[in-house]
Amino acid sequence: MKTKNIISVAICVMIFFSCTSKKIIAQQNTDINTLKFTAEEDTAWTNLFYRKHGWFGADGIFSIPVNGVDTTGANNETMLFFSDTMLGDIEGDSLKPGFVMIHNSVALVKSNHPDNNTTQFYWDSINGKPTGLFTPNTPNAEAKDYYWLGDGFFNKELNATYVFAYRIRDTSSAAFGFAEVGNSLIKIPAGSEPPFTNAQQIETPLYLQGTADTYGSFGAGIFPNTKEAGYKTADGYIYVYGVRGKTKNVMVARVKPEDFEAFDKWRFWDGQQWNADINSVANITDRASNELSVCPLPDGRYAMVFQTDGIGRNVGVRLSNQPQGPFGPIINLWYCKEPDIAKNIIVYNAKAHPNLSNTNELLISYNVNSFDFWNDIKIYPNLYRPRFIRIKLQ
Repeated sequence: MKTKNIISVAICVMIFFSCTSKKIIAQQNTDINTLKFTAEEDTAWTNLFYRKHGWFGADGIFSIPVNGVDTTGANNETMLFFSDTMLGDIEGDSLKPGFVMIHNSVALVKSNHPDNNTTQFYWDSINGKPTGLFTPNTPNAEAKDYYWLGDGFFNKELNATYVFAYRIRDTSSAAFGFAEVGNSLIKIPAGSEPPFTNAQQIETPLYLQGTADTYGSFGAGIFPNTKEAGYKTADGYIYVYGVRGKTKNVMVARVKPEDFEAFDKWRFWDGQQWNADINSVANITDRASNELSVCPLPDGRYAMVFQTDGIGRNVGVRLSNQPQGPFGPIINLWYCKEPDIAKNIIVYNAKAHPNLSNTNELLISYNVNSFDFWNDIKIYPNLYRPRFIRIKLQ
């Protein structure tokens, strides 16, 4: 009788663990080919940047939570970093004379609920003339170089926010009249306020020289896979994504947060393992955009959000079971209608903003611009600003 009871208990335990195991497996979706979702415009976030005085347009929007918690539903104070920024006044639908472009700016938002009353925009000035927050002053910088900003994160280990900055130089030899010539990090000590006069600049070796088909740079997107960022199953690494070549190939590196400035401790995914040699870095996917995002979904998969083919009209996503891939096929999330306004208008650089998103959703932005910018900005003065969509996961 005693033996039968022991056997019965053992069978029950086996059944329990078997059922539990199946339940856990069922919760972990490993399919990288499909995504169940609905998509809609987020007019509240889009309208936050429809402005007529002072800051009235920019691109390059990256969201960096001040406290470093980067998960959906975090609802915390966030810094929004922009690249080329327009300042001036719009009356009715007319852009008044005296408008200027500066090369970077920032906005502070208090939560994931957009509010004009609590959102503030900042830039710097020299002798009363507006200028960007950050101007290159690293050893290799030249007088007329300027910064466009990449992604960033708050590094609790080093008690500072780090933001990638691409050193740009105007040149007649480049296809679009400008070229990236270097990669830097902006280090902003915790507690600093705009215009961040105490920020430091660190030149990095994370720029890959080459032809228009091969050159690239890191900083297009950052995934802080740490418990400090709010991820319970974190592996403790900061994943930094880069883009290279005309086909917008994506690369990835990783490093521990405490080693973020120690570039000899960075490791680059070579397709098989993490390698110390940056020149061994592999392409983990293609057809992305110069700015993108990677973040985990509630079901355990990772989502890379981008603008398909750099300036294509679709906001796309690829899925993976690891931050370094392999990534599945492009899944179209949204078809952008803004290029219907005029023939030269383009959309680009879509990305998700997890900490501005609600649980089981992704807030996604994309930029709008024109190949005939200086003429079209006078006709459509509110054209050049981010647009937002909301993806609801099912």
